[in-house]
Amino acid sequence: MEATKVAVYANALYAAHGDRAEAEAAQKATEALSAQKLSEAKAWRAVRASIRRLRGPNQS
Repeated sequence: MEATKVAVYANALYAAHGDRAEAEAAQKATEALSAQKLSEAKAWRAVRASIRRLRGPNQS
């Protein structure tokens, strides 16, 4: 997934779920990995990282 799409997904997920957005993205990545959808899992991991950057430092 290209960087602009990752940012759009991350922003939308964060707007919809707030602080739970990172956990949602992690769950989606785990589900995709379990289903052997490696490129989808990689995309969700990128979304999770983008959400982490949106939340800023010192956020767990």
